[in-house]
Amino acid sequence: MNQRRSSSPPPNSGSSGDGEVDRRPQGALVTPELQPWEEPSRSSVGIHRVRKAYEQVADQLRELIMSGELARGDRLPNETILAGQFGVSRGTVREALRVLAAQNLIRTAKGAGGGSFVTLPTADHISDFLHANIGLLSESEAVSLHEFLEARAILEVPAARLAAERRSESDITTLKATIVDDPVHRPTDEQFAYNKGFHSAVMDACGNTLLYIAAQPIFSVLQTNLSRSSLDHTFHQRIHDDHERIAAAIERGDPDAAGNEMHEHLAFLRGVYEKIWRTARS
Repeated sequence: MNQRRSSSPPPNSGSSGDGEVDRRPQGALVTPELQPWEEPSRSSVGIHRVRKAYEQVADQLRELIMSGELARGDRLPNETILAGQFGVSRGTVREALRVLAAQNLIRTAKGAGGGSFVTLPTADHISDFLHANIGLLSESEAVSLHEFLEARAILEVPAARLAAERRSESDITTLKATIVDDPVHRPTDEQFAYNKGFHSAVMDACGNTLLYIAAQPIFSVLQTNLSRSSLDHTFHQRIHDDHERIAAAIERGDPDAAGNEMHEHLAFLRGVYEKIWRTARS
């Protein structure tokens, strides 16, 4: 007697269940049937957005620069040669070079001896870039004065301590050159220039490039607000005296004293900044 056969196909029989043979290879990616108004989910089919051609060219050139295969001062091949090497149009290469120039990785010169040359960004380049953007944040009030002052103290107090531990004779010479004997008799813009020079010298003497890069824009934004205000001789004399004490502690290699003096200096400035900040925004 014949046994009754099941009407449903056995597992992996190759049938789609509706009488048609499923000819897809085993292990193929299977997605659910979609209605006409539905779109496939990227996560369900493993799709990754394809990057634009100029971004891929810029990425490869950036990697060559950062790895050292293209050194500072090296001249890149012209656009036609690069386009042929990458298999893209000259316009694509030109757009990639614009990206690298905006990141200070190359500079472009015109003329017979011109072209695109590798020029790695310096600490000052990065600091200037941050300064421009942090300045915009301060103008829009997205960052409060308290945040500026807190960040400055977090950076500059430890930097003064490190400067006392790591300073060289050259660092001390530079630091002393920023402290003038008659600050109150100098023009206001000159006083602020010496003030900026002092804090830059402390950050430089600390021997940490990242601290230097991070601190400079914050200091510059705060000093811009100071320079727009009327400050009497007492203020400038106090700044001068504070700088002398900080420099003396750094010179004798006393990190505790250097950190404490910088802390007191910034505490004094806090009240001045708060008054100016309120006046500017009223």
